[in-house]
Amino acid sequence: MKSIKGRYSIFSLLRNAINYHEGWKESWRCPEPKSEYDVIIIGGGGHGLGTAYYLAKEHGITNVAVLEKGWIGGGNTGRNTTIVRSNYLLDGNSQFYELSMKLWEDLSRDLNYNVMFSQRGVLNLAHSDPQVDALQRRGNAMRLNGIDAEFWDTEKIRRRIPLLDTSDKTRYPIFGGLMQPRAGTARHDAVAWGFARAADSYGIDIIQNCEVIGINVNQNKVFGLETTQGSIRTKKIGVAVAGHTTQLMDMVNLRMPIESHILQAMVSEPIKPCLHSVVTSGATHLYISQSDKGELVIGGDLDFYNSFAQRGNFPAIEHVVQSAVTMFPAFGRLRLLRTWGGVMDMTMDGSPIICKTPIDGLYLNGGWCYGGFKATPGSAFVFAHTIAQDKPHPQNECFGLDRFEKGYTLDEKGVGPTPKAH
Repeated sequence: MKSIKGRYSIFSLLRNAINYHEGWKESWRCPEPKSEYDVIIIGGGGHGLGTAYYLAKEHGITNVAVLEKGWIGGGNTGRNTTIVRSNYLLDGNSQFYELSMKLWEDLSRDLNYNVMFSQRGVLNLAHSDPQVDALQRRGNAMRLNGIDAEFWDTEKIRRRIPLLDTSDKTRYPIFGGLMQPRAGTARHDAVAWGFARAADSYGIDIIQNCEVIGINVNQNKVFGLETTQGSIRTKKIGVAVAGHTTQLMDMVNLRMPIESHILQAMVSEPIKPCLHSVVTSGATHLYISQSDKGELVIGGDLDFYNSFAQRGNFPAIEHVVQSAVTMFPAFGRLRLLRTWGGVMDMTMDGSPIICKTPIDGLYLNGGWCYGGFKATPGSAFVFAHTIAQDKPHPQNECFGLDRFEKGYTLDEKGVGPTPKAH
């Protein structure tokens, strides 16, 4: 029986490939918007789709719409370097990202969809004695919080990552590195598609090409919104639009402690497997891994100007490539296939905002800086709780908007490239 089913699946794939998928069943519906919903999520990326999924699964709220101005996964979810980790120092961040890591570990089974989560490990390099001290401190804090962490000396790094230049003649000498073995990568498109299909299975409406052009508020309460497909009534709105957070919040006159910047990434031509872990360097603003297709996925620091575009400029690409070739000389003859940019909503302390806003019924999920993709399931899980229960989950109590007013910021320096002041 299994062999018959297997042959049927193979023939089905071949048939759909030959007829250009004309008979392929859609993974989620494309409905017209209803006149009213219990909850509307603005933003059809991983965070928004995941929030809708957990609203249904964990809280039984299924009269939900996800509104996306473009197509599913067309924003930052599909425009990042796919790294997943929980190697943070401060308690609020480390516990939250570890919750997300645990959700990642079971996400393919939970969604019944392969998100291609690969726990290949993430190595943060130290290039000086002070960086060694900082990474060892962070590793000790992680272990105290029950998170895996190992400090590798230069010799172990040389054995595990032989293409990395660990000689004493390199421009960036390597003094050691902090490895999180459970960290790794996931397939960004698959994450969006998996959450979309799972949310649709609960009857949630996923509405694409539906841009929000106004949020209706009366006596400090949400009662609906205006879209390019008409007016929709609702008493609860969750905003999860990444780099466009400030534009949505301007509609209700809420000023955000956020700036939007471009963060570029790029991939090389595919080569045989040669890099089996993610390698990052805060000093050079470089992170690099190898995809399942063989491409080297490379990222760096921000293009330091404000923008809502999805493309950056050449000097940032040049800087990233110089860092990559300096640290991995063998990659110098590879050709770049493509580059792209994501719109990053950078908070003033480097940590996200997941909370109720001062407007009743309006909830915010944004300000992710460099941490958005890795937080996808954890962010969606706690945001769904915040919307359903009208109060924060214990893991996002520290991510309130009022922390900037009260001075309880989570300044997580040293985990990745740090935003520069302007």
